[in-house]
Parts: sequence; C-alpha cells; structure tokens
Amino acid sequence: MTLKKRILHFSLLVIFGLISIQLKAQTITGKPDPFIKFPAHHAQNVNPDVRLELTFQNTPTVNSQGEIRIYDRESGKLVDKLDMSIPAGPTERTTAPKPPYIENPYQYPVGNFTNANTKAGKSTVGAEPTPGNYQLSIIGGFTEGFHFYPIIVHDKKAIIQLHHNLLEYGKTYYVEIDPTVFTLEGEKFEGVKGKDSWYFSTKKSAPNLERGKLVVAPDGSGDFNTVQGALDFVPDFSENRISIFVKNGVYEEIVYFRNKKNISIIGEDREQTIVQYANREAFNPHPPNIATNEVPGTFPSRRAAFAIDNCSGIHLMNMTVQSLCERAQAEGLLVNGEENMILNVTVKGSGDALQSNGSAYYEDVTVDGWGDLILGRGPAYFKNCQFHATGPFMWIRNTDANHGNVFVECSFIVPEGKETVFARSPNNKGKDYPYAEAILINSKLQGISPEGWGTISSPEKVRFWEYNSTSLADGSAIDVSQRHPDSKQLSMENDKEVIEDYMDPSFVLGGWIPGLAPIILNQPMVYKAKAGEDIQLKISVAAVPEANFQWYKNGGPIEGANEAELIIENAKPSDRGEYKVEVSNTAGEAVSEVIVVLVF
Repeated sequence: MTLKKRILHFSLLVIFGLISIQLKAQTITGKPDPFIKFPAHHAQNVNPDVRLELTFQNTPTVNSQGEIRIYDRESGKLVDKLDMSIPAGPTERTTAPKPPYIENPYQYPVGNFTNANTKAGKSTVGAEPTPGNYQLSIIGGFTEGFHFYPIIVHDKKAIIQLHHNLLEYGKTYYVEIDPTVFTLEGEKFEGVKGKDSWYFSTKKSAPNLERGKLVVAPDGSGDFNTVQGALDFVPDFSENRISIFVKNGVYEEIVYFRNKKNISIIGEDREQTIVQYANREAFNPHPPNIATNEVPGTFPSRRAAFAIDNCSGIHLMNMTVQSLCERAQAEGLLVNGEENMILNVTVKGSGDALQSNGSAYYEDVTVDGWGDLILGRGPAYFKNCQFHATGPFMWIRNTDANHGNVFVECSFIVPEGKETVFARSPNNKGKDYPYAEAILINSKLQGISPEGWGTISSPEKVRFWEYNSTSLADGSAIDVSQRHPDSKQLSMENDKEVIEDYMDPSFVLGGWIPGLAPIILNQPMVYKAKAGEDIQLKISVAAVPEANFQWYKNGGPIEGANEAELIIENAKPSDRGEYKVEVSNTAGEAVSEVIVVLVF
C-alpha cells in the first residue's frame, strides 16, 4: 500500500471513529433538552411535596389536551396523572346542583377515604362531578376537594401542581409529559418520554418533629417546598408547639388546614414571603346547604387563598397572603377557630378580603381589598392595623354569644376622591344580625363618609360605636355631627369604663389573654460602616404584649438603648464591637444573635 493510500485509510478510520464516538455519545446523553427541569434529572433528596417546573426559552402555551404522568420508577406503577382535557374549575357562579356538604366535616375518616379516591383527585363525599367535571384535589383533609390549576405559567416557566400527598419518602419517580400539553413558539414540544428522560429521588425519611421546627423553601433547601406540605405533616391537635419557618419566595398554592393546634407560621420577610392564589367563590363555591352552617366548626369555605379552619393557637406572622382575583368574593385570609393570632401580616383580597370567626387577635396587620373588607362572626380584636377599601369596611355577623370587631388605634383608608362607611348590617336573604358590633377607639380616618355607618336593619341592639376618631392627614378631630342616628359616639366623660373595657383584649375575646413571647423575625449578623457614617441596628419582633428592649455592647448594657432600633451617630473605630439586644415581655424573652459591627 502506498504512503498516500495509507494516509487516506488512516484518515477514514479517524473520521468513522469520530462519527462512531458522536453517535455513541448521542445515544448515551440523548438530544439536549430545550428546557430546564426542576427538580433536575437524576436529582436526589427531593421533598415529596415538590412541584414540577419547566423553564422554556419562550413563553409556553398550555393546551387542553394530553396528560402528565408520574410513575414509581422501580415498580412502574402509575402514581399520579393530570388530564389536561379537564378544566381547572368553574369561571362563573352557578345555581346548578352541587353535592351537599357533610353534616360534621371535622369528624373523620369520612366515607370511603381511601387512596383510590384521593389519588384520583376525586371527591370522596356527595355525588361525583357532573359531566364537564373539573380538576379536584384533596387539600388539608377537606374531602369535598378543591378545584385547582394543574399548570400555572409565569413568563417562561411552567409550574406543574401534582395532586397532594401522593409522593412518598425513599422513592424514585419518573415523569412523562405528552407532546400535546404545551405549544412553543417557533419550535415543537416533543414531550418527556420513558423512565430515563426525567427521574428524581425523594429524601429517604421525613424530618424529625421532636426538634419543634420545620423549614419551607421553594428551592427545596428546607424540609418542604410548600407551606401546605409542612402543615399537612404536623399532627392534628398537637399539644407541642411547632414552628414553621417560611423562607422568602412566592408560594402560589391554596393553603388550607384544619384540626391543627399550636403552630407558629413565620415568614422570613413580610414583603418577600408571599402566599398567593387565584381562588374565589366562583372557582371553589360553597356547597348549597351553607345557610345552615353558620356556626363554629361547620363553615365549609374553600374560596380563600389561605384558610385556617377549626384550629386553635395558630400564630401567623411576618408574611403576605393574597388572592389574585379582582371584584370577586375572594378572601386572602380566612380564620376559623379559637385563640388565633395574626401579627405583622399583609392580607390582600377582593370582596371579603379577611374573614374572621372565633376569638382572634390581630396586630400590625394590613388588609387591602374592595368592599365588605372584613367579614365574619367575631370576636376579633385589632390593634395598630391598617385597612384599605373602596366599599364598606365590614359586614359583621356576630350573635349575642360573643363580641364582634373591636379596633384600637387602627387606620381606615379610602382612596382619594372616594367615600365609604365603616360597616353595615342589612338583612341578608331573610337573616338578620341584630347584635352586630363594631367598636372604633382612637382611629385615624381617610375617606369615611359623613354618616360613617351604612344600613342597619335592627337598630335596637346593634353596637356601632366610635370614640376619638381623627383625621389621618393632620390628626384633627373628625366632624361626627352627621353620623348615622343609630350609631353612638362614646366620650371619656360618660363612657370611661366602657372604653377601658373595649381596649382590653381579654374583655373582647371572651376572657382569653393573648400572649406571645418575643420572636425575633430578623437576625442581622454583620454591619459594616465607614468612619463618620451613622450606624443603624434594627430588629423586627413579634410579641404580645409589646416588647421591651435592651441593647448590649461587648456584654455590657448600653444606657438608654431601649428601642427596637439602635442608632450610633458619626461612627468611630471605638464603636467596633459585638452588639446584641435582649427582648422581653410578660410572656417571655429572647436574645438576638451577636451583631458584629465593623468601622473602617
């Protein structure tokens, strides 16, 4: 063989070898995905409450055809299925027959509460969904089921919500997605096929509740990915208090839990820890026999973004909860139970943005919505809260068995150019609320109409009372000369004892004295400043009653440093050191972590 032929032969071998290597590599790795998967392919230690995510190069369109399926990779058993031909839920309110709610929703097991029923996402009580049925999932043990959106798209990301509580610890699952589920602009979605295209393994075991704390993080770095997952994990009516720390992030999920006790749900940051959902009455309607269920423990509402039902000793702190619906009956927060506390929380809803039933204490809470902003049966005590509405601020429905809504040092704010009233008490479809009670003490007002109070059907016993209302703008006294004739203005001269009683939470809340040992909501660790700058050390605290503060430097108390914020003016090198703050009230105390201050 000539040298030329040998070189040609060798070159061909190299070329064919490279082609063979490329083909083998393609066989091993497959075609690169045009999207990012979460959890990642081959991911380990995944939380069982994970929601699947696909991030595309362009915004995907979700179609009403095809399926998403989850299989146990070892056994090949189908674990969950989302059928995209089933609509998420009704879009308009309807009078069509619906299955009645069970008489006592808080006793279970109910009916045939088996995996066969819950895992199919079907209702376990009443009739099966009518033709043209909707997506259903069991959330928080509410066996009537919730309508939900199986896929929610934000920009280029598609978030897939599986049915609840179907994945288990110590398992490996694989995902299949039909090509018809998504349409992509400028390219074809080929789907996810087979057991080797997308699989992940869950954590080997559940977290240990003996430590008394669970962590929720959307990226999977905590014990759970979802707030609902953590709440489902806590045993019913636990005598031991469990803290659920929710890291910053947007949690787009319906949160509903009931039969729980002694849980503290604490967000990392009020503005950056957000629980939200586009839930409303039309989407998740009341059963038809709701009119007979207006008593504690039997109120089957599914329309809130965040619902606390038949619970006691729940502390919700330092986050935002909101409905994403406008001009609808859609609570951001619904509270049913006894001795629950809501602190440093922003609630956003539409009509009925906040519903409160049973003894509840609210402090430093902002509620933003439309009309009938606050609904419920009380008793509820509000301190230092802000309310924003364009319609009436409340429709209180308490009976003579308990007090209604009491507001101390709160603000009622109507947008510029609009006016509305504090409250109304009209006859509601033949039912009246003659003992309706709304008491305002030292309130700041903007946009309240001169009459102050709306329709009152039974004025004899209604208590719509007001003391020392002032202008939000300048603090001047409000002209109350045109207030509704069936309302009442209190005065310290004639009603001193009444005013003092209503300023006392235990008087309003049936003898319960709200108490919360200080919880430090943020822990600054290091503070750097240049010489000559002002140093500002500040912590946020949840505490009832109000906390006292004492700051320390290098172990010694700083004289006069008794506020939540410590300001050191014109910093000098001598201000370097280790600072901490001790926070206390009659319920207990807490000490911050050490804050290292560096001055350069």
